[in-house]
Formats: sequence, C-alpha cells, structure tokens
Amino acid sequence: MADIVVGSGPSGVAVATALLARGRKVLMLDGGRRPEAAALAARDKLGAMQWDSWSREDIAAYTAPCYEAPRDGQVRRFGSDFAMVPGRETFSDPTGVDLRASLAVGGLSNVWGSAVLPYAALDIADWPLTEADLRPHYRKVAQLLTVSGTRDQLSADFPDALPESARQIPPTPQARTIMSRLSLRQSHLSDLGIRIGAARQAVSSDCTECGLCQHGCPYGYIWSATATLNGLKLHPNFRYSPGMIVQSVREDADGVVLQGAQCDPLQGDRVYLAAGVLGTSQILLSSPLMRGRTLTLKDSQQAFMPMLHHWAPPKPVDAQPFTTLPQLFAELSDPAISPYLVHAQLYSWNDFYAREMQATYGRRLPGSAPLWKALARRLIVAQIFLHSTHSARINLRLAPDGRLDTKVHPGAEAAAVLDAASGRFARAMRLAGLHALTFARRDGPPGSSFHVGSSLPMTNAPAPSTSDLLGRPEGAQRIHIVDASVLPTVPSTTITFSVMANAHRIGAAQV
Repeated sequence: MADIVVGSGPSGVAVATALLARGRKVLMLDGGRRPEAAALAARDKLGAMQWDSWSREDIAAYTAPCYEAPRDGQVRRFGSDFAMVPGRETFSDPTGVDLRASLAVGGLSNVWGSAVLPYAALDIADWPLTEADLRPHYRKVAQLLTVSGTRDQLSADFPDALPESARQIPPTPQARTIMSRLSLRQSHLSDLGIRIGAARQAVSSDCTECGLCQHGCPYGYIWSATATLNGLKLHPNFRYSPGMIVQSVREDADGVVLQGAQCDPLQGDRVYLAAGVLGTSQILLSSPLMRGRTLTLKDSQQAFMPMLHHWAPPKPVDAQPFTTLPQLFAELSDPAISPYLVHAQLYSWNDFYAREMQATYGRRLPGSAPLWKALARRLIVAQIFLHSTHSARINLRLAPDGRLDTKVHPGAEAAAVLDAASGRFARAMRLAGLHALTFARRDGPPGSSFHVGSSLPMTNAPAPSTSDLLGRPEGAQRIHIVDASVLPTVPSTTITFSVMANAHRIGAAQV
C-alpha cells in the first residue's frame, strides 16, 4: 500500500518529497481545481510574448477580472476564482472570518505573496522543537523554492532564509531609495529595536519584472506548489489523483481508510493531511477520532498602514520594469511591546492603490480620481503581523450540513500591540522620508492574514486537541497532520516556509 497525502499545496508537496526520498510509494489526493480554459488562454497569450510587446488591450483584458473581484476575502489570480473556496461553502456563517479553504491544484500557493522567512529562534523558544530541528528541512525546502534575496542585517536572525545560490530580484526605485536612506541611519533604527532588510521571495531569478504579480505571473516565475507537483509526477513511486475530496479518515488493523464524496473507501498505509487548516479541520471533525469536538485556530493579526514619501521618484513608479511583491522586511524586537518579533512587509507602488483609494474616498470628493492617482504614486504600504499570542482565536465545530460553525474570540491585546508597533514603525520610516498615516491604518478581520494554525499543536505529551511531534492527534498512529494545524503557535513572520519545513521533517521521519 501507499502513503496517502491529502492536498497538493505547499505542505503536501513538501511531505511528499520527503516520503519519496525515503523510498515510499505516495498517492496524492486533491480537489484538482484549475483556472478555466479562457483564463489559462489569457495567461498563456501574455506568457508567450515579451512583456514590452504587450498591447494595452492585452493587459487590460488580463487585469480587469482581478479588479472586479468581490471584496469578501476572495483573491483572484489569472482572472479566476479557482484558488479559493467561497466562504459560504466552508462556513455556515462566513461573516467575520476572512480565512478561505482551497481545493485547487497547488492550494493557496496560487495566490500567496511569495514572502519566505524562517521562524526566528526567539519566536519558537517555547515549542517542543528547536530552530536546529527545523534547519536541515529549511535547506531541503529551499531546493524546492527558488528563493531570491540578499544577505543583509536580517541574516543574523534568520540564517537559513537564503540558499547559497540566491540572488536578489532588483528592488523597485522606491524600495531602493528607502534602503539607501535607512542605511545611513542604522544606529537610529537599532535604538528603535528595528532591523530592516530586503524581502526574501520565492521567485525565479528569470523574473522580468513585468508588474503583473498581483494578477498572476504570466510566466510562472512566482513559485506555486503546482510547479513542484509537476516534478513529482515524474517520479516512478508517485501517483496523483485529482478530483477526490476526502471527507473522513479512520485507522484500522491494516492502515488507514479514507472516505470521499460519492466514491468507494480508499485504503493506505498512512495518511498525511495537508489540506490546509480548514480542510483538515473538516476532515478530522467528520472522522471517528474527533467527531463532536471543537478545534481552536490561532490567528496572526494583521494590519495595513499606509505611508507617503515626500521625495520625487527619478521616473514614474508605474513605468515598467517593476514588481509588486513585498520589497522590504522589517523586524521589531522590543519586550516592552511584545516578547516576540513584530514583522512588517513593505510594498511599493502597485496598480490597486489608486483604485482602492478611489473606491474608499472618491464618492466623498467627486472628480478626485487624479488626486488619488497622484497620491498612489507616493504610497508605500506596511503590512504588520503580530504573534498569535496577541491575536484572535477562532473556534470551529462541524455543522450538521458538513460546513464549519465558527466563533471568534478577539485578541485582548491586539489593538494595543498594533498601536505600539505601528507607532514604532512610523518613527523608523520617518528616517527614510516617509510619513505614516496611522489614522488610516486598516486592521484585518480574523483569518485575513492567512497566517493561521495551531488547532492541534504539537506537544511532547499529546492530550486531547493536541498532536505529537509527528503531527499525530491523540489516539492516532497512522494519521499525520502536516499543515499549519500542528504549529504550536503562529509567529508573526511568514508562515509558508516554516510549514513546508515542518511537513518535510514529519515526512522524513522513520515511522
């Protein structure tokens, strides 16, 4: 029998890679959703040309569907909603939680921002694992991702963020100016407890900086688990079976038995659940092992803080080449604000800024579109993340119809920590000539960061609603959870890299 991996997202391909390296046979089950044929044709049309030969009409046709995406937590790529399951299909009441599940090939890696950074030792000091336990698996996972970046002052705290072959995708002119100015004020930044460096991105070094990152890279340079999956399909011990949505799992004397919708039970030696925190919760809460229980997700609260720069850029910021991925990482370390790092990602210009401002404020000022366009060209946005200790928690129970009932418990400290951290980042950015519009900060609803997990946290002594160090819930021997559900906490820095490293660690274990 084969080991069964449920889900083809980042944790799924990471654990499958480790299992195959051990000589195991692997069957991957997946919802298998892909963009519609028309969306793929539009992507491939642009991808077959050099970006500087695209017509305005071609670009407009490609970007329009993303501009028209519903403002309800859904994110489109390639003009398609394929990557996310609508909230009403997952939750009995989708209001108040912006987290989404995925049944797509490659999972939510189809819509992620590509930021990669391992967890700092400080942030996982209370885990049953250490940074040293994860280090070799970060290195293995880095071989799956093409990580770009440069060694800078962040390297001391995050030594495994970059492989030796990494190079930096050229930063935007705005990002270059910020770093140039801050390089002269390092002592002031240190006094503020802040380190700033280049963003680490899972992007191919072939990136042409076409500027369509937020719409779906036509050239496929932004890493998606689909790319790794395509490589796995070439392995003789790997089989991919899309279209089966697993509903429950149980153990028997011979291994594990999986039940899907309108299909016969499927048997395997072991199962590795990599369906994402919502998909995995639905499977477990429908299974004999955990039926009738409540799971609690920990969130990493996020907020967006707009900032305006007062310098004039050397050329229009919307003139290609450029990227719209995160440009800079900033890490705040101050026990007076949080015992953990507060992480921020800085974004320079992108084509959604003016549209967002016009939609938010334009109705109050008729004819103000030129103003918002001018302001957008001077806008830098900091996305600030908190550790889960300060953030909301989301209770999940299985509803009678198979969807999830939710109950949100707001983080009592979130607002105060965000206020303090925003003020500190604002002071730091002032050194670079940025004026933070702290009054316009937008705090995201629970789940909106997609940095969510810890519903069955790993412990040294498993108890109800926890798992062991191999992701096995109490009472299970052959059911392993390998996605963010088993993280003991959710640090503020980027989540995907660490989830993949932990999934690889579990898959590599001799069991």
